[in-house]
Amino acid sequence: MKVAGVEEAGRGPVIGPLVMAVCTIDNSKQKMLTIEGVTDSKLLTPIKREQLFEKIKELVDDYKIIIVSPTEIDEALNNPNNNLNLLEAQTSAKLLKQVDFEKAILDCPTADTKKYAETVKRLTEKEGEYLAEHKADLNHPIVSAASILAKVTRDKEIEKLQKELGVDFGSGYPSDPKTKEFIEKNFEDPKYENIFRKTWDTYKKLVEKKNQTSLFDY
Repeated sequence: MKVAGVEEAGRGPVIGPLVMAVCTIDNSKQKMLTIEGVTDSKLLTPIKREQLFEKIKELVDDYKIIIVSPTEIDEALNNPNNNLNLLEAQTSAKLLKQVDFEKAILDCPTADTKKYAETVKRLTEKEGEYLAEHKADLNHPIVSAASILAKVTRDKEIEKLQKELGVDFGSGYPSDPKTKEFIEKNFEDPKYENIFRKTWDTYKKLVEKKNQTSLFDY
């Protein structure tokens, strides 16, 4: 049975893209991934993830990666009929449409795993078994493989942005002090307009605070 694993990296940051990946492999070969040390990307060092990135591409039957820009994220979330979970389901479907599989395993971002799996299946428009689980990236090697491809790609995108802009804004997560300081100083700068997720509370609160200050000044 050919199994597909889907996972994301960069769901929570206020800066940079969301990256999603799918990997496929014959179910009997998943143990090969485990032997190589493939596990949840969050449990691995950056160096180990980099090493496994190339190894995974050699071991799996197929893989695809989609990079969702901050602008695309904002466009989706500004639609009253959309949200981040649905965007993730839509992107999962786009990935699964590009590969052959009999069973798809998804790391589930919602409480209702059954409904999420049904949503992805409906959007994918492909027959097969769809399984959504919490911590799937820890429990299924093929999902772990997808998580590593997504995480390494996201990290490379952040490195590229920082190099192009000539600035170190940290990890891009709102909890990162360096990221927080950078946003507070530069959220209005046109130079950085396309790297921020403007639908995030972190960004919106800064805009609201500025607007309130402007009203008081008036």
